[in-house]
Amino acid sequence: MNKQTLKQTMLSLEARDLESARERYLEYVGSARLDRGEPIEDDEQAQAELASRLSKAFDDTVHSHSDNIEKLSAIDFGPKSKVEEGAVVKLGGRIFVIAVSTGKFVCDGNEIMGISTEAPIYIELEGKRAGDAISLNGRELVIDEIA
Repeated sequence: MNKQTLKQTMLSLEARDLESARERYLEYVGSARLDRGEPIEDDEQAQAELASRLSKAFDDTVHSHSDNIEKLSAIDFGPKSKVEEGAVVKLGGRIFVIAVSTGKFVCDGNEIMGISTEAPIYIELEGKRAGDAISLNGRELVIDEIA
């Protein structure tokens, strides 16, 4: 697997998600504004307040995707021999990339999931090498490969 292609795929997915979050944020911000030149009904006020709270939640999402793009850009995706940031880990037949938390995505025909260095599974994996075992939810898993 080409790790630079992997990095670019992850950056593209985050950029797409960031744009989507921005669009949703702007939609909610627009609906949170009241026309102060007209009388305001109670239900309009309540809807505007709800939209305002939702826009703050979307604002957090926007910042999260922006932070992920910044972090991905800085990570060294060079070859790795142990589990650390930028490593691709094959574990129990599944492929993980140690970078930022993501849902499943496909790159070079492989289904991959991103794991943050703050994830509990990373604590178990950190510093391990191919052939080492970890215990996860009562199951022992062997690290098949690290790249």
